[in-house]
Amino acid sequence: MAAVSLHSILSRHTAEPPPQPLNTCTVQQPRASLSRLHMLLHSAAVSAVLYYRLSSLAAGGVPAISWSLITLAEAVLAFVWILAQAFRWRPVVRAAALENLPADDELPAVDVFICTADPKKEPVVEVMNTVVSAMALDYPPEKLAVYLSDEGGAAVTLDAMKEACGFARDWIPFCRKFGVKTRCPEAFFSAFTESEREVLQNHSQFEVEEELIQSKYETFKRNVEKAAEIEIEDSVNHDRPPCVEVIHDSKTDDGGSKLPLVVYVSREERPSYPHRFKAGALNALLRVSGIMSNAPYALILDCDMYCNDPTSAKQAMCFHLDPELSSTLSYAQFPQIFYNISRNDIYDGQARSAYKTKYQGMDGLKGTVCAGTGYFLKKKALYCSPHENEDEVLRDVEKKFGSSKQLIDSVKHLNETSTKKREFTSLATIDEAKKLASCTYEQNTRWGKEIGYSYDCLLESTFTGYLMHCKGWNSVYLYPETPCFLGCTTIDMKDALVQLMKWASGLVQVGLSRFSPLTYGMSRMSSLQSMCYGYFAFSHLVSIACLLYGIVPQLCFFYGIPLYPKVTNPWFGAFAAVFLSSLGQHLYEVMSSGGSIRTMWNEQRIWMIKSVTACLFGCLDVLMKYAGMAKANFRLTNKAVDRENLEKYEKGKFDFQGAKMFMVPLTLLVLLNLGCLAGGAKGFLVDGTRAEMVGQGLLLTYLGVLSIPILEGLVPKIGK
Repeated sequence: MAAVSLHSILSRHTAEPPPQPLNTCTVQQPRASLSRLHMLLHSAAVSAVLYYRLSSLAAGGVPAISWSLITLAEAVLAFVWILAQAFRWRPVVRAAALENLPADDELPAVDVFICTADPKKEPVVEVMNTVVSAMALDYPPEKLAVYLSDEGGAAVTLDAMKEACGFARDWIPFCRKFGVKTRCPEAFFSAFTESEREVLQNHSQFEVEEELIQSKYETFKRNVEKAAEIEIEDSVNHDRPPCVEVIHDSKTDDGGSKLPLVVYVSREERPSYPHRFKAGALNALLRVSGIMSNAPYALILDCDMYCNDPTSAKQAMCFHLDPELSSTLSYAQFPQIFYNISRNDIYDGQARSAYKTKYQGMDGLKGTVCAGTGYFLKKKALYCSPHENEDEVLRDVEKKFGSSKQLIDSVKHLNETSTKKREFTSLATIDEAKKLASCTYEQNTRWGKEIGYSYDCLLESTFTGYLMHCKGWNSVYLYPETPCFLGCTTIDMKDALVQLMKWASGLVQVGLSRFSPLTYGMSRMSSLQSMCYGYFAFSHLVSIACLLYGIVPQLCFFYGIPLYPKVTNPWFGAFAAVFLSSLGQHLYEVMSSGGSIRTMWNEQRIWMIKSVTACLFGCLDVLMKYAGMAKANFRLTNKAVDRENLEKYEKGKFDFQGAKMFMVPLTLLVLLNLGCLAGGAKGFLVDGTRAEMVGQGLLLTYLGVLSIPILEGLVPKIGK
């Protein structure tokens, strides 16, 4: 017995220590508990309101049409609210433990996919800053490859890529030498990084080399802008052959300035073949990268979303290499944060507080939604389910992936960690890559159906992420203190609303299709996770409720028709409880996410504007598509900054110029609200109907206060 004890003691002392965790996951408390308590109380108040409405209608004695319409509006709001509660059930916070990552030579390879489409709307210098920042990631350069997909086939973009690589040969060694954290050159030389440059000035020779590298950047920038001015008018070509060109091959590096592989890809486009928009571009990059670098992971970036923290790839690997997560982890999503959003946040289509809480809430349910940019993807997740073995993946391989033997071979070796097979940049490989980027390669294959990004929805990343979750894949959401990616969002109201209308139309169409999260998703993932996707698909239906709430109470107030119980009636407390509870919940989420009361107020205003403009038109767009009156159309958001719009935005002014179509329903509703509020005041103050009309009067007054900045934008004289 003593011998056994001695042996066990010696074993404990000689055994290897357990591996250190690569990441942490913490449930947000007390947020989760408070949210569940709020769900209970708020649901009781909502149930009371709906019971009062339905029982009053059944008993009669109330105006049937107006009460039926307002009941419908409240039922829609209740339905969307129920779906939203899934986000609040188990929110989590994750953090990466970079110090526990394996050595660089043990890290897997990563391909970076950047998509651009039109140099007129996406400034070339901005695109090149994104490319250079991706090349400068803190990752072994021999395991990194950067691919730019040019959907416009613009010569100016190809020339700019060559200029960018020339500048990167000086920029990246400079960043490595001095430990520069902000590796997007435009951001580094801006006022935002003065504090970082002040710290770096303690290094010897930094100021001298900084001045030299800034001069080289200004020359690079001037050359790109000059070329763009000359070639911009005839730059985009929508009838062209495929073009694949290796801009930099890491085999040619000397020992002092190693750079990653850099490839320009412009897939073939012909008017007689379907183009498939961004999903088609990403699938082409998957195929081209497969026979060139064949990394098992890919970082997907929009052309205006530069790498702000060079450690993002290693942070993502803290999750992809976790033995407890890796087998089912499809992607690690970072937040979309915009450097050109002011503290007012009046144009931010996805308010930061709501964005953060919803994504962290989904993360606690085994998978957050894919945002379309700033995520590190396991390529295998686009080809099969996590439980399929290699034999199942390679069954009928030519029917799935096409006839390219090099591509099929790359799929077989996708998860290999060796980098010896990454230098496939011969002329034969380039010719094969052009074949893979042709518009005919996908014919009679499963690309866009079972393989790669789905073609069933224009919101390719969000929908494909949803399908991956349906197959059993999970995902994680990282919200580090230092933003890993920073982008440029539109500050023009028209562009913001056009973009939101595109999202609304695509998501509602998914909700009404055979892929609906509440039917298709409910049988393939947890009910809470499918409710989250259901919220994204159906939340835009609140536009119908807002439209009814913008018409029915106003007309009834004008004609003295009560829609709410008297203030002295106990049922009035249920309506007041729902209203105050909703505001309280919103305020808590904003304040707990670092916002303020002003942030909450701005989010209330922008929510109202979105609901009766872009969301409403998105729903109408879906109806027109089902009726055959419209077809799917990709709308590229303008990223070029207009100086006049920028000045108005910085002053916190709503600029509706150019958005007249969207403003028609909003204008009519605002004017109707003001007119009915003024016209109904007589009955409220003189005719003795105060008790019955208090609820409607308060509602119209609240909407009127929300509408003040809208009136300033619609009627310039009011704002003077």
